Amino acid sequence: MPTLVNSKARLAIELSKLEVFEDPDVSTEQYPVDSEIGADALWNAYFHDDIDDMVIADLGCGTGILGIGALILGAKKVFFVDSDENVLEIAKRNLSKFTEMGQKEFVHADVADFNHKVDVVIQNPPFGTKTKHADRAFLIKAFSIADVIYTFHKATSKEFIQSIAADHGFDVSHYWEFDFPLKATQLFHKKRIQRIKVGCWRIERVQKKL
Repeated sequence: MPTLVNSKARLAIELSKLEVFEDPDVSTEQYPVDSEIGADALWNAYFHDDIDDMVIADLGCGTGILGIGALILGAKKVFFVDSDENVLEIAKRNLSKFTEMGQKEFVHADVADFNHKVDVVIQNPPFGTKTKHADRAFLIKAFSIADVIYTFHKATSKEFIQSIAADHGFDVSHYWEFDFPLKATQLFHKKRIQRIKVGCWRIERVQKKL
């Protein structure tokens, strides 16, 4: 499908219009992806031929920014997967703002229970600040359903990502680092915005299954 935007800046503007979490669940680390960072990662994926006409899963999609961005850039179909039914409703509202998109399917389920094979996974899993390696389940699921994965994690997770990828027959092909803004959404947050170093990894299967 043709992309609905012609620049990364235009993509960021479209993504900035989307609703974010109304009542974020701190236990599952529901933080929105910044629109410019999301646009940057998606634009990189687009120019690595990992979006146009692809079937994509947005695991732990939240309010849908990554999956919607993929549809804007010409994905054939996106599965929006999240265990929180309320945020899926926000994702549906966000997607309704756009027309002439590819196919979409909203899946209310834990990522461990999602088993559709896809071309690419694009995900922003929990960073593990509440539960150590909470992102592991997302990675293991992604390894089982796709040959190419774009995944956000704390920049300090480099060794962990490299190791778990190798254990599952994958290799890190690209890495981009961002100052990820975490906006104050809970009463205990002391700063209005706290920035942390976050990486986006492109991981691909070393040898595709025959």
